[in-house]
Amino acid sequence: MPILLPNEPEFPDDGGAERAVWEALRAYLPADALLVAGQRIQDDEVERELDLVVAWPGVGLAVLEVKGGMVAREEGAWWQGSGEARHRIDPVGQAQRGRHALQDLLGARRVEGSHARAAHLVAFPHTYVPASWAALDLPRALVVDRADVEDGPAVVARVRRAILEHGQGRTPLASVEGVLRVLDPVLTGDADSPEAATVHELRSDQLTKDQAGMLDKLRAFPRLRVVGGAGTGKTYLALEQARRRAREGDRVALLCYSRGLAAYLQAFTAAWPARERPAYVGLFHELPLRWGAEPGSDDDGDYWERRLPLRLAELADEQPGSELFDTIVVDEGQDFGELWWPGVLRCLRDRAHGRLYVFMDDNQRVFPRDGAAPIDLPPVELDENLRSTKQIAQLFGSLSGTVLRPRGADGPPVRVVDVPAEDAVRYADTVIDQLLDAGYAPGRVALLTTGRRHPVQVERVGSVGYPGYWGEFLAGDDVFYGHVLGFKGLERSVVVLAVNGLRDAARARETLYAGLSRARSLLVVVGPRALVVEHGGEGVARRLAAAQDITTAVLADG
Repeated sequence: MPILLPNEPEFPDDGGAERAVWEALRAYLPADALLVAGQRIQDDEVERELDLVVAWPGVGLAVLEVKGGMVAREEGAWWQGSGEARHRIDPVGQAQRGRHALQDLLGARRVEGSHARAAHLVAFPHTYVPASWAALDLPRALVVDRADVEDGPAVVARVRRAILEHGQGRTPLASVEGVLRVLDPVLTGDADSPEAATVHELRSDQLTKDQAGMLDKLRAFPRLRVVGGAGTGKTYLALEQARRRAREGDRVALLCYSRGLAAYLQAFTAAWPARERPAYVGLFHELPLRWGAEPGSDDDGDYWERRLPLRLAELADEQPGSELFDTIVVDEGQDFGELWWPGVLRCLRDRAHGRLYVFMDDNQRVFPRDGAAPIDLPPVELDENLRSTKQIAQLFGSLSGTVLRPRGADGPPVRVVDVPAEDAVRYADTVIDQLLDAGYAPGRVALLTTGRRHPVQVERVGSVGYPGYWGEFLAGDDVFYGHVLGFKGLERSVVVLAVNGLRDAARARETLYAGLSRARSLLVVVGPRALVVEHGGEGVARRLAAAQDITTAVLADG
């Protein structure tokens, strides 16, 4: 059996077409070959999906485009399906473009195999194609049909012949090592590398975008609460829902609580066409200020928790209808206090029936608030982590009271530096230096604290203010220094979590959950392991037992 990537592919709902070809190739390809299913490649602004890829040492590369169901070619055009479902397709063009994207990717990475012979084929596993059939753009030798799939070895023979007789390139493929290093660094021991992080994150980004289709099924509901753990795609769905409602002509407000998340939402929506942008994007508590509320000081809790939300309700009553909203979308809704929700409803033109969509994660209630969104319908639940590697998702998922299924790729083990809380920041700085020396770009790395803020964060906020500080994060040019409480809803490829104390013992578990879930590809926990286990429980203890302890190496450098 060949090397499989992934080991258990998820095939589309195409009547079993891709699976049938994959199973035939899996059964008869040699053990040193590589069989890849559903490989996505970013080709400039276009994403290509390669149904199947074969990398065959001594032979070359093949990209197979699979089309199931009824397929026909008439008057130079390809068609799929029958009756009203019949539609035009371009299997040859898709196969060609997929092959070019793969060759360009391998060439850009300068790996072995970038100049190997490569061919593209089209597979019709549900259609018999006569041996005498031929087309100028697709010779019979480049077609896999139902008879080949049923035969089994014929598929492998067809792929080999296509590469040798029609492949473009100068040499046979020497080995699959270079292809593996690009498509899945984990399999070649490079899981802990910047390249591995890039591959994982491209995949998770696509998984998140694919999830947006669920909004089509929910469009009939004017009010919804969407609940999901960290990394389940809530922020992306909140953005997409706001965009869709604005496109439909609604006046939309997109609200959140955290400054950093607000900056991210504003930057993201600024790139949309004007007709798709919400009328207001930003902090809940800046909306009443925009309407004339008196500013308050950061240390006045009563102002933020009581006086300002009550003032918002008053100001909303004074606004003309043109200033109110048809739709309000709230991200990280668990941060909203009880008095905030009545004020939110007063901002709707139709308070009884206006659209309200709330995206939230109860596991991240790191602030002492217990507000409940005014929505009676049962919540829509998201239970798949799409953002983080399996190792990271399994660690923070063990802190959750719900089952969170990891959909990310395998990655490097979580790392642990077991030092006292008072030394956590110092040794976290050492880890940052080691990561940069290993080739991680500074803009992909964040150092987050759980107790006192890092001195660099204090200095940057004091120097450029919060707008400038979050602008630096969005620019992504340097290591970001932040606090767990201000980083909810945000992420970076690599997170070094400095457990330098826990401000609120009653919410220590939620604080750890928020901090451990911010990394996409590599997580390093610096601080007292015993403290993390104390508040995390048995699940965290088991996951940390499988972590890589790098304490000795870090202490030696620090």
